[in-house]
Amino acid sequence: MKKLFGMVVVAGALMVSACNTVEGVGRDVSSAGNTVAKTADDAK
Repeated sequence: MKKLFGMVVVAGALMVSACNTVEGVGRDVSSAGNTVAKTADDAK
């Protein structure tokens, strides 16, 4: 039972850190997209 609880805690920590990483990547991609769109609007 102790091993199972430990594995659940580790899995939960990994899932939370993965969510934060994916969220950060999403923000970076969104920022890059906004920059490209602004540059395209400025070039018109």
